[in-house]
Amino acid sequence: MPTIFTKIINGELPGRFVWRDELCVAFLSIAPLKPGHTLVVPREEVDHWLDLSSESAQHLTHVSHCVGKGIQAVWNPAKVGTMILGLEVPHVHVHVVPIWGPHDLDFANADANAKGEDLDAAAAQLLAELQRRGHPEAI
Repeated sequence: MPTIFTKIINGELPGRFVWRDELCVAFLSIAPLKPGHTLVVPREEVDHWLDLSSESAQHLTHVSHCVGKGIQAVWNPAKVGTMILGLEVPHVHVHVVPIWGPHDLDFANADANAKGEDLDAAAAQLLAELQRRGHPEAI
């Protein structure tokens, strides 16, 4: 059975995409820890990041780095944090999050009621920054 992320990637469920290439996509979290919280997800359904091919792992790191630079430029956080957890969805994904302190990576603080217009605005800002940086994968 396809994961929720595969359904988003395939267009069966909506997603606010900021990156698409042949190996992965990036879209905003619907329950962000902070505005701009983005998920970098391989197209291939892999449950555990240790099971990724070296090529896929390197590519996810590269895309997370590009997205992180965009997040840094747009929101100017103290740091951009990343996490690979994989407990909530059995499909590898990297959380890329603007942070000002360790508490910003606590999922108890996620905004489960984020407004669609706020998510749209954050996606538009990040997408524009990725395009400004010359990434043709930014869609």
